[in-house]
Amino acid sequence: MGTKKRRKGIMGGTFDPIHNGHLMLAECARSQLSLDTVIFLPSGNPPHKQHRWDGATDEQRLAMVRLAIDRYPDFSLDEEEMRRGGLTYTKDTLLRLRKREPETDFYFIIGGDSLMTFDTWYHPDIICENCVLVATGRNDLALETIQQKMTELKKTLGADIFLLDLPDIQISSTDLRRRCREQKSIQGLVPDAVREYIEKNGIYGG
Repeated sequence: MGTKKRRKGIMGGTFDPIHNGHLMLAECARSQLSLDTVIFLPSGNPPHKQHRWDGATDEQRLAMVRLAIDRYPDFSLDEEEMRRGGLTYTKDTLLRLRKREPETDFYFIIGGDSLMTFDTWYHPDIICENCVLVATGRNDLALETIQQKMTELKKTLGADIFLLDLPDIQISSTDLRRRCREQKSIQGLVPDAVREYIEKNGIYGG
């Protein structure tokens, strides 16, 4: 009888800052897919989010992720993508993880907006060969639209896609940065330890 494969979720993103919506998403994926762990993988220099001017430093983003996941034994942090330098692509990250853990099944968590443009990513075929896509809904996208895109990606790329059943989460990092600049409270939107870190270090002009 073979050894049971480990199942790991991957949560990529700039996490600028990480917030309660990210944590809820990771926990929903862990629970619904029976994942052994969810890896938080902060982006170093993703091609679609260059020239950010109002964000935290790389070290501050890492520190906030550490603080946010500290109480979650099934969550972990992978710093390698941020440390690597140069442009970072999901394809390269997955190949790195696959080489390191060839017997692990990976589940890449992706937002509904990213799913709609997934076929324009760098080598989406190789991404699909190396993971299951875990899609989330989006309030401004009809469920039917997302399901149609899933069907298209399954047909054209052979993608294996799981659609999460997710509560309505109305939190965005962009809005949190704006609230900080405007001296508005972010309590309840981010973990208390992250809020205290932002306030202590004066991040986002707060």
